[in-house]
Amino acid sequence: MTRSVAPTASPLPPGAGAAGPGPAAPAASDGQPRRKRRLLGPNPFGLVLSAPYLVFVALVFAYPLIYSFWISFHDFFFAAPGAEVDRPFVGFENFATVLSDPAVLQSFRNVGVFLLINVPLTVVLSLLLATALNKIVHFRTFLRVSYYVPYVTASVAVVAVWIFLFNGNGLVNQILGPLAPSPSWLISETWAMPIIALFVTWKQLGFYILLYLAALQGVPKELYESASTDGAGRVRSFFSVTVPGVRPATVLVLLVSTVTGANLFTEPYLLTGGGGPNGASASPVLIMYQRGLQQGQPDVAAAIGVILVILVLIIAWLQNRFVGERD
Repeated sequence: MTRSVAPTASPLPPGAGAAGPGPAAPAASDGQPRRKRRLLGPNPFGLVLSAPYLVFVALVFAYPLIYSFWISFHDFFFAAPGAEVDRPFVGFENFATVLSDPAVLQSFRNVGVFLLINVPLTVVLSLLLATALNKIVHFRTFLRVSYYVPYVTASVAVVAVWIFLFNGNGLVNQILGPLAPSPSWLISETWAMPIIALFVTWKQLGFYILLYLAALQGVPKELYESASTDGAGRVRSFFSVTVPGVRPATVLVLLVSTVTGANLFTEPYLLTGGGGPNGASASPVLIMYQRGLQQGQPDVAAAIGVILVILVLIIAWLQNRFVGERD
């Protein structure tokens, strides 16, 4: 006859009461790994791979921006390498000089006109062309490359073509005949900046088309099928499916085109000979170049740059607030 043996109760851990064992205390060595994970993120190897670019951004963008901010509040001027000179703190004096300079204020108005023309045209044309190219079957690669070629072509090379088209005896004036403006496009205070905006839109359109083409690949085809089943035509499907589906890409296009337009320099410098006529096509970056390098006022040029950065940040915030609020 076998005798049943009652199982012996395992001894309670120290500090455990009658209510049963409490939660196990974390090991003392767990705090340090958790702290490392919090600092390095879930994938430390990705941080290692991105470290060279972070160093590049810090040296090429962050340091000059911080240094220019410091220059804008001091009486700064160029000196011989190694020379020790006094650069006293002047507060907002450089900003007062900038805001009282008619040429600087005119340059900000000019870039405002440029952005009002360039940014909407860029968004609308690049989205429409990307949608059309996404549906084309034949010659798709050729057409995509054709739109992208102006973007990778040097501005100096294509500026000559636009000068030929829009000068006094150019092709455009010959076509318009008596309807051509006088003075001609690039020497007119009214038309110089709009022509520059059209030129930049045409030249950079291929890049934004590629952004929208990539975004269109992520729009589910089932949504178009459902819209077609509900009786929606091409126009209704475009506004009901395509436009909401590429909203993140639209926010990116708005941001990049705004930043690029605010840094306008090459095009007015080449097309109108340095911001003419009478400063009608001068941009803030062009004025920064003239004040800082040609006239030896780097402190005033830095103040212009700080104001420009603040304005671009405000515009970018407004764009993200009202266009990207659903993302």
